[in-house]
Amino acid sequence: MKKTFNLIITAVFLLIPLWAQAGNESSGTITMEFDLSEHDANQEAQLWIPYPLSDRDQVVSNIHISGDYAESAVYSDQKYSTPMLYARWNKGSESRKLTFSFHVVRQEVMRRDFPAKEASLDPADYKIYLAGTKLGPIDGEVKLLADRITKGKTTLLEKAKAIYDWTCENMYRDPKTIGCGPGDVCSLLQRPGGKCTDIHSVFVSLCRAAGIPAREVFGLRQGKKAEQNITNWQHCWAEFYLPGYDWVPVDPADVRKAMLKQNLKLEDAKTTDYREYFWGGWDQYRVKLAMGRDLVLNPAQHGETVNTFGYPFAQIGSETLNWLDPATFKYTFTFRQ
Repeated sequence: MKKTFNLIITAVFLLIPLWAQAGNESSGTITMEFDLSEHDANQEAQLWIPYPLSDRDQVVSNIHISGDYAESAVYSDQKYSTPMLYARWNKGSESRKLTFSFHVVRQEVMRRDFPAKEASLDPADYKIYLAGTKLGPIDGEVKLLADRITKGKTTLLEKAKAIYDWTCENMYRDPKTIGCGPGDVCSLLQRPGGKCTDIHSVFVSLCRAAGIPAREVFGLRQGKKAEQNITNWQHCWAEFYLPGYDWVPVDPADVRKAMLKQNLKLEDAKTTDYREYFWGGWDQYRVKLAMGRDLVLNPAQHGETVNTFGYPFAQIGSETLNWLDPATFKYTFTFRQ
């Protein structure tokens, strides 16, 4: 009887998805409400929203989309395949409302079982994550700094760790920064204070300048209470690629955020704990929404490329609304456990 019971338990365990077999998780329903009715009704209105997908670290389900739009669909951009929910309202539409909700189960991520021997990297396979961006160059001052930080390091893992340590020790969180920050790397090297996109843009550019594929990830933090307004809870984190292993998660911005909130110094034991945790680890209280820099949305927006797509993006005619001002843009995000 005992043997039969153990076999049943083993069989059930094998049916459980890999993401549910270990680690901590957080889950809830995120509802995004938009109302563009107060903007010029004589112009066409367009709205693009980062659209979450399931992957090995999160499961997205129970998606609901409603509104009075003329058309709506899910598309992706051509460079990064970043998904987006698109909606359009015709000229003369007096009401322009959309509600988008989804349930997410997010896993804590730990990837630190690095191989003893590092595989070789073919840069051609990861050229998109080795290239510079408008605000994240990989030459000039950035290249000189990357070379200085990684001097004497022979493997990509050693170089990435050196850049991670330098970022934790030299960047800092500036609470006066609006939103997540623009990620203007050259300006940040002169004044290394900012928020999550700023800090991770520096990490990513330095990695790429050192020949390490790296990228930012844009998303939202989940709440930890039964219901919370998370309208301004956008977050950016980062990862680098270790050949023959995997993409490795890092979040030096959350190290600096914890230091600021808890009044910690670099030499404090708790700071060391945070630095160790966010080297190869992400907590579960987040949801990935988008990737990429300098995006051309789909359908294409008017004007220049979009620097980052962690926030909703809207245009009334050819005028872009300020996505960092949800009160004027008119959107609200709510989290419910």
